[in-house]
Formats: sequence, structure tokens, C-alpha cells
Amino acid sequence: MKSRAIQPFHFPTTVAFIDDSPQFLANLSLQLDSRLAFRLFHSPFAALVALNGASAAQPLAERFFSLYRHRGDKNQTRHVIDVSLDMIHREVHNERRFEQVSVVVVDYDMPEIDGLEFCRNLRNKAIKKILLTGKADEQVAVRAFNEKVIDRFIRKQNDDVMGLLNSAIAELQQEHFDQIEHMLSDALAVGSHPFLRDPGFAQRFAEIRGNLGIVEHYLSCSPDGILMLDMHGTAYLLIVQTEEMLQGHYEIASDQAAPEELLRQLRSGSSLPYFWKTGGNYSPIYEDWQPCLHPAIEFKGEDWYLYSLVKNPGAFNLKYVYPYSEYLDHLDREARQGLAPST
Repeated sequence: MKSRAIQPFHFPTTVAFIDDSPQFLANLSLQLDSRLAFRLFHSPFAALVALNGASAAQPLAERFFSLYRHRGDKNQTRHVIDVSLDMIHREVHNERRFEQVSVVVVDYDMPEIDGLEFCRNLRNKAIKKILLTGKADEQVAVRAFNEKVIDRFIRKQNDDVMGLLNSAIAELQQEHFDQIEHMLSDALAVGSHPFLRDPGFAQRFAEIRGNLGIVEHYLSCSPDGILMLDMHGTAYLLIVQTEEMLQGHYEIASDQAAPEELLRQLRSGSSLPYFWKTGGNYSPIYEDWQPCLHPAIEFKGEDWYLYSLVKNPGAFNLKYVYPYSEYLDHLDREARQGLAPST
């Protein structure tokens, strides 16, 4: 399926599995996608304590959006919303970002509390819910789905239960981000990031992600683009420029009496600049300016773009960023040592 838009940010999240049978959970864990972060609970009450306690974190929407308080218009019937782009790419420095639970998979038939009551008692309504049922419970699951208590239900007796489960988890993890990301995309559509809503460029971005093994990305500015990281924390900055943006770089460099060869490359569109020490624009402090230019690739979507990839970009201070591979290793050690919440 082709992408229609680029999400302003995305990072892996955790899935919680709740079943009163430790043996079932152990067998289940061996068949899950190796890149999936998950926690196992054989006590639904322990799971509720853990999940409801974690929900005290400030929602992403509140971190990215706020009322703009420095406006001149005193009309109190109109509000201006401020979107903090800095807060989007700063999320990469949040060491607990992967701990966010996006999906729970819960058994229906449990002695302490059934799966539907468990779902009703989750405080964080953004968490997506999958109910595992037996054949006799299918009608109960259908009613719960229609009442929006759960988002999916899967019968344990299905021949391809693991295939269905892995697919449903992937879809719901994507949906978990949709509301906040749609808000951001709508706000940014009128700004300086037109490539976010360009279906053609979104498809190219998906190809770049796949080729580089990217697992998380964040919108950035100065220059406009997307900060991307793979599982091991290797970072890439995808710089995306329109003709108008590149012309702006050329005019600033010309005003700063930049070397003629630099001006020629900017004028020709053969290179994109990354003057990260000065907010993206040329300054005479760059005596050795050649390393700041990167080969440009032309792309025609709904608009015309030039893009370039910069490995290990200097502006983001990423030396101590917590990579997803280390989080997966942490969960694995936790389970082996008997420290997981399921014990």
C-alpha cells in the first residue's frame, strides 16, 4: 500500500500481552516479530497497575501544542495555536520513548477479571486493544467491537493466529499515532514542509526508510527535513528543499560574499547546503565550506524537490541517544532475570 503522507514523527512502541497462562505467554513470545518490543503479564491486575501508572506521562499533544501567548490580537474568542517543531525532534532524546505502550493483547477468559473488564479499566484511551477469544466467546467479542470497547478480536483457534496477530499489532501501532500526527500534519501543511503531504514524496521516503533500516524519524527544521535513526542509533538527516528554498540559500550566501564555486553549486542545484553551525545558512566562518555541501537528488511529485542524505548530522547532539536495539536487549535481559512485570 502506497503512503499518502509522511508522519511528522514515529518511533517504536511497546505491546503488552496479558494472559493468566504463563505457558501460553512463553510460547507466544517465541513467535512474535523479533523487532517487536513487548512485555508479558500473567496477572491482569498487575498489568493494570503498570499500565495505568505509566499513563501519568504528559500526552504528546500537550508537549507539541500550546496557545501562542505573544500575539497582538486581544480578541479572546479566537485562539492561535503554537506548534513547537523543536519539541518534535527533541523527542529523540527521551530515553523512555520506547516504553510507551501502544497496544494491549488480552485474553478474554481469565479468572481474576475478564478481558473486556480489563479493557474498560484502562485509563489511557489512546492504547489500542486486541481481545483473544475462544470460539464460544465470539459473539461477546463482536458486541465489544461494535461498542468500541476493543479495536480487534482474534480467535485463538485460528490456523494463522500468529500471522493475524502480528498484522493486527502492526496496524494498531500505526493507528496509535494517527490522531496527534494528523493534527501536526494539518498544522504544518500551511507551513514550510509541503513534502509531508505529497503522496509521491511519501512513497520515496518509505523507500529510503526501508533501504536504510530506519525505525524512528522526526521532523526537523533549519534545514527543513527529517531526522532518521536505525535500530542501532545511526542517524541520517534527509534534507528536503524546494526551488524557492534553494534560491533563498543562494541569496544569503551571495550577500555574505561566498566563494564563486559555492554560489555556482547552489545556483545549479547540484548540491544542498548543511551549514548546521549557523542555523542552516552560509556564513564567512565556513572557510572550509566543501564538507557542508551534499549531492542533491531531484524528485518531482506534486511539487519539485531536491533532497540529500547526511549521515551523522552535526546539529542534533546524538552521541548519547538511546537506540531501539538497546531497549530490546534491556527487555530481553529483564525477562531472563525474572524482573519482568509478569513475575
